[in-house]
Amino acid sequence: MALGKDGRLNSDREAVKARFFSEHGLATARRERLAGDASTRSYERIHLASGARLILMDQPPVLETPICPPGASEAERLALGYNAAARLAAGSIAAFVTTASYLRDYGLSAPKVVAFDVDAGLAVLEDLGDGLFATLIANGQPETQLYEAAVDVQIQLHAHRPSNILEAEGLVWPLLNYDTLALKVSTDTFLEWWPKFAGLAPFKAEAVAEWDELWTPIWARGEAGASVFCHRDYHAQNLLWLPERKGAARVGLLDFQDALRAHPAWDLTHLLQDARRNVSTALEASMLDRYLSAQPQTDREAFLADYRALAASNAARILGRVFARQAMLGRTQYKAFMPRTWRYLERNLTDPALAGLKSWFDAHVPTKARA
Repeated sequence: MALGKDGRLNSDREAVKARFFSEHGLATARRERLAGDASTRSYERIHLASGARLILMDQPPVLETPICPPGASEAERLALGYNAAARLAAGSIAAFVTTASYLRDYGLSAPKVVAFDVDAGLAVLEDLGDGLFATLIANGQPETQLYEAAVDVQIQLHAHRPSNILEAEGLVWPLLNYDTLALKVSTDTFLEWWPKFAGLAPFKAEAVAEWDELWTPIWARGEAGASVFCHRDYHAQNLLWLPERKGAARVGLLDFQDALRAHPAWDLTHLLQDARRNVSTALEASMLDRYLSAQPQTDREAFLADYRALAASNAARILGRVFARQAMLGRTQYKAFMPRTWRYLERNLTDPALAGLKSWFDAHVPTKARA
């Protein structure tokens, strides 16, 4: 059952779901609520009388700010709010349905969509099981095979240049670029949230101006390299192991509705510098070698320079928008992930090309203020 802020049952939302279940022949199914994450989505496992299982994705549209209209100017995006500026899908069911179809068309294991209602923010999905990479590895399964398969998904995706429009089931969704503005507003959340969390004074105008000057060339490189399909949240808690399938299809894909066209390094930064679990430098290097060996046309040194720079940007975004913000909102479990993310950021900043950024952090975020 969904709960309102006052702790009472959200009867309106339950009524919407009841109508949806009835319309699709699922009114008598048993529902089991699943653990959620930092998003406004929630999930339930649906148990049918036959013994089959499905997944309900529940994304109330009213909980999100507007999405980015194709062709919107930067000023228009900023006026609409964070989702539009950062080009997030606001949990859109249309984004999920069309993106899932795109991934399946290339032989990858996105869940099949059994039923959906875009306006209601509901979808019933194929249940790909509980074999999350993060859980399996924590329970002792060797990680190398899993990570190799995850990298192979990237190789398979990057062999195709995605179209500007994704279409499925009568729905149309734009695949926008991860552009400079989206990268900037995401990374800039560090400036907003980290001082509040760490008890620092707000950054002075001169520090913010220097921050912009140092990051702008990196964001520009990210936009210039935006050429491949990007899952955008590609890490061990969004990947499922499906060993009965073949090749890259052994990796079940979740939470891809925020997909964009982005730099090929972007999803790899999420996978190999995972804020929620330790990825060793040896495994990271091995997986980057695996990816680059399949990309003989790619300038290795230029790619790795972009990888480190974009990974630093991503770490700053996660520390600000995800972890510090969520901790300030009372979700203190995210504090446990902060030291690891700082280690990733600091490791990336050892690249001599990022010396200016290293100096900025050293000057403005003392070691004691790095959780």
